[in-house]
Amino acid sequence: MTTPTEPDPRWNSQVEGPDISHIEIEDDQPVDNMYSEKQQRLLTESLYSSWPGPRSGEGGYRPFLATANVGVFATAHDPPLVPDVLVSVDVSVHPDAAHEKKHQTYFLWEMGKAPDVVIEVVSNKRGGELGKRKRGYERMGVPYFVVWDPERLLRERELMAYAISPSGYIPMTTGELSRLDGLSLRPWEGAYEGMVARWLRWFEGETLVATGSERANAEQQRADTEQQRADTEQQRADTEQQRADTEQQRADAEQQRANRLAALLAAHGLSADS
Repeated sequence: MTTPTEPDPRWNSQVEGPDISHIEIEDDQPVDNMYSEKQQRLLTESLYSSWPGPRSGEGGYRPFLATANVGVFATAHDPPLVPDVLVSVDVSVHPDAAHEKKHQTYFLWEMGKAPDVVIEVVSNKRGGELGKRKRGYERMGVPYFVVWDPERLLRERELMAYAISPSGYIPMTTGELSRLDGLSLRPWEGAYEGMVARWLRWFEGETLVATGSERANAEQQRADTEQQRADTEQQRADTEQQRADTEQQRADAEQQRANRLAALLAAHGLSADS
């Protein structure tokens, strides 16, 4: 995704927002544990590495924002909800996000919409993921709410997903998230940054959305395979050349033998025909 050099029309930069001088957007609280931190980065980094975003009607791709541990403020007076991961389509980082407070977190009135997906990673039984947090995202109108509970601390299921409806959140199968153009969330077992565990991963159809490291490794394997194929072709060409050289040497030897015989016959007044 390219960063626009001019304010995006989706940002409500001309709209006078509420006073946010009293709002604390950073609480300096650490993440729960190393697994949670890696899980959050795995879900955000892989999208930026391998997912171009939903397709637009013009044949291109729409922008998106994927963040971890960033507060979502519904109003200037209510405390924020801080999802472990959020993804929002048609939203991107403001060029002045590093300097202006109103662009440094997810203010609904500034972004113009709720996130499309929020994901909570359960690390203990005190987080309220299926209670107050679920109700909070429901009030915001977040279309998809996903809870990843690999240790099954809350319920017997490790993955719980909900879709918004007129009556509130209803359970859904972990299939395609239509607002994210074919993306789905599924468990995956393997190593990420040296930690072997069961992770929640993005899939596009049946294809795993790869991290930058996985893409680099795949490209290296592809390059190695191409090099091996080239080496094999070169060895085959060398073998053919050696065979051709051997045949030429044999032909030259036969010609030399014929020449010597012709000379010997001529020395005795004979010819090959006679």
